[in-house]
Amino acid sequence: MAAILNFIADHPGQAFALTDLVRALKLSRATCHALLTGLVDVGYLYRTSDKTYVLGPALASIGRTAAQHFSPLQVAQPEMRSLADEFDVVCSAYFLEGDMIHLRDRAASLSHLGYPVPIGTRMKLRSPQAVAFFAWSRPDAEAWLETVDPKPTPERRELMFKAMDFAREHGFVALIRGPGFEKTEETTDRALGVDNDEIPVAPVSQIDAATIYPIGALMAPILDERGQVSFCLLIAGFHSTMTGEQVFAAGDRLRAACQRISNFVAGRGRELTLEA
Repeated sequence: MAAILNFIADHPGQAFALTDLVRALKLSRATCHALLTGLVDVGYLYRTSDKTYVLGPALASIGRTAAQHFSPLQVAQPEMRSLADEFDVVCSAYFLEGDMIHLRDRAASLSHLGYPVPIGTRMKLRSPQAVAFFAWSRPDAEAWLETVDPKPTPERRELMFKAMDFAREHGFVALIRGPGFEKTEETTDRALGVDNDEIPVAPVSQIDAATIYPIGALMAPILDERGQVSFCLLIAGFHSTMTGEQVFAAGDRLRAACQRISNFVAGRGRELTLEA
């Protein structure tokens, strides 16, 4: 049944006869007819006077209800919980709203239950986090850089674009701690809320498997049905430094979780690709 509904939904405005669906879906005529009859009976399809089929009123009603009440965070929450427990970190969901990022949800491991920054916190977007939001749309990155205040230094701007290349290749962003940056999650979020671009984390543009990195956070995007970033997951609060190999393992795990959420949000499998 799902194959029939998906096929008709993928061709809006068209009506299909039994023979059309048999040919397209490679079903036997008897099986296809039985499925169509069942879908018509419950109102998911409508059989027109010329014996073709279109989406029915019951399915439209279900779609409206789902659209009104669905939140991608419902799908993200189990993935966030799994990531937090697996890496003993805090996993946060950040949405971009204008020039601010909004902490909408969080899952914390047992060692991070005292996380001090409340859900709902908003903070200025800065170039290190901007990598995850704009890596798949360079024009959006350039437009943001034209309007943001204060602007990143030329060096941080160059690093941002190099890190965007890394993000597109590997599907995640790695942020390393700068000198004097504590490993506590409290310092992490407070630092990310300062009023200049010189926050004490920086994205990396390359990772060597054998090198040790003071990872502050890893970020990866969830894409919507248009291939645009809907929101980002960030995992932070790592208790020790990591080898490049460990960074790639954690980053790949985060990327895979975000890909599964993206597939659900978009309604189909989708590869992370840079928009021209």
